[in-house]
Amino acid sequence: MALQGSLSELSLADVIQMVSVSGKTGVFEVRRHGEIGRIFLRDGQIVDAAVAALRGDNAVYEMAIWSEGEFSFKPGEETDTVTIHLSNANLMMEAARRLDEWRVLSRKVPSLDLVPFFTSRDHHDQVTLSPHEWILVTRIDNEHSIEAIAEQLHWSAFDVSKLLFGMITSGLVALRSKDDDPVSSGGPKGPSTVTLIGLASRIRTVALGVVGTSGEHTIDKQFAAARTLIERGAGFDAIRTMVEQHSKAISLLKGADIAAMFDEQVRPLLGSAERAPTTAGNTQGGNVS
Repeated sequence: MALQGSLSELSLADVIQMVSVSGKTGVFEVRRHGEIGRIFLRDGQIVDAAVAALRGDNAVYEMAIWSEGEFSFKPGEETDTVTIHLSNANLMMEAARRLDEWRVLSRKVPSLDLVPFFTSRDHHDQVTLSPHEWILVTRIDNEHSIEAIAEQLHWSAFDVSKLLFGMITSGLVALRSKDDDPVSSGGPKGPSTVTLIGLASRIRTVALGVVGTSGEHTIDKQFAAARTLIERGAGFDAIRTMVEQHSKAISLLKGADIAAMFDEQVRPLLGSAERAPTTAGNTQGGNVS
């Protein structure tokens, strides 16, 4: 008979531990808000897991923080794929650590259904963001929920929430319910002028690092033009235009291969979903000025 129950009554980690000690082979199916995740066990050892765009360890960690939903275990179902090589003990230990961290994060991020938006920071709009935070910044539009943004970026909702926690604490970002009117929530749809200028400055630094002193005048001229457009309300389009101009200038000065290197380095900063990393790590940030 299949084991089944509710995550509001039993944590997934406890249920997996109970099944794994019996040495069973089968699959856990975990359902929440229409989302379905699977965790495969072979002789009690977790060997594979998947949920949304996540696979392996990160998929287990993502499902381990779910506090609601239904689970069921179907014995006998196997997989030929092995994406997990940690022992169950180490896997569950990390899952438990993340669950503890999630309890702290949930003080400011109580639900993944909430929609992040930029606040009006005025003179406080001096922030320090890591590269992964810059990527997240490009996806905040006062329309998509935390869960939707995580899916777009192929990141775990835990990692997105962890980044948002710092932004909310600094006052850069706030959260609203999906039912709230985006206009009445008071948040702009995109990054503020100062945030966009900061992003342009980071991209300028990347361009100068690639092209060297021979192209400094051209890069600075294009950056100044982008800054003017941003201040006139052009928004993120000014950033894209600047990147295209930088790429063309680098191609002329240094060749197509160097221009391609530049494109590769700035693509994550533009929030390209196809190139987004699978996890959001802790990377040293840069000052926005």
